[in-house]
Amino acid sequence: MSEASQPLLAHRSALRRVDWSAPAVCAIPVAVVAVMAWMLGEIAWLGADKLSWTFLTEAPRNAGREGGIGPIIASTGLIVGICLATALPLAVATSVLIAEYLPAHSRTVRVMRTLLDVLAAVPSIVFGVFGYAFFALALGFGFSILSGGLTLATMILPILIGSIEQSLRAVPLDMRIAGAGLGMTRPAVIARVLLPLASPGILAGTLLGLGRALAETAALVFTSGYVARMPESLLDSGRTLSIHVFDLSMNVPGGSGPAAGTTLLLVLLLLVLNGALLWLIAIWRRRTGMSFTLTP
Repeated sequence: MSEASQPLLAHRSALRRVDWSAPAVCAIPVAVVAVMAWMLGEIAWLGADKLSWTFLTEAPRNAGREGGIGPIIASTGLIVGICLATALPLAVATSVLIAEYLPAHSRTVRVMRTLLDVLAAVPSIVFGVFGYAFFALALGFGFSILSGGLTLATMILPILIGSIEQSLRAVPLDMRIAGAGLGMTRPAVIARVLLPLASPGILAGTLLGLGRALAETAALVFTSGYVARMPESLLDSGRTLSIHVFDLSMNVPGGSGPAAGTTLLLVLLLLVLNGALLWLIAIWRRRTGMSFTLTP
């Protein structure tokens, strides 16, 4: 065999390996999509007949086997509302501090990012224990909607801060220079130029955090409780949709039907959130020509 023919044979061998591996590589995403479609199809099949106006507005009866999930939807909305109202201002302030005021490679920024990475990796059950010890016991909020919302706020802070900081850094330097050239102070540039341009990152992080808050269960078992009645104040206990699904599936014989209906509602909410996220980002990109990468 001549030396000139060896590279050609090696090239053909590489092509055969690529041809053989291509179907296997393509089969992986197809399998993932198929599994997800099967799961969503089963949830829709089992829960579609449960979704009705009565199911969405009535209180549960007979341990959740009958009635609806009206009080549970109300408790979920209150807990998520407290979570976002607490976490979003803190995340915006922290992101502005890191991206606009502190040197990018300073020790303070490195320490803050390390702490945020650690928080993002902490299991939700640990946040639940912390929320019970601090919000429920130390601050005296007890098993309440307020304790649950504040606990979820600590959980989604790393997601919000990472998204908002990245979006602020994605704004071109020319925008900052133009604002300063117009005589605007740094706070004015941040409030009137940078934050509006970074709004898709803020929306993306908010919706991502909202999705995690809606699906959370373990942390809320320790903080907001199991009570399924309509809450009368933020200090009342209340269960979320995810806790209701867990309780019906694990503790209530014959509760699979209402659990499937509640699961379907939760999945639909998450799909709407993700669809809204993609729609808003697409509109923003068409208008500005800018792009960003969302990292939780």
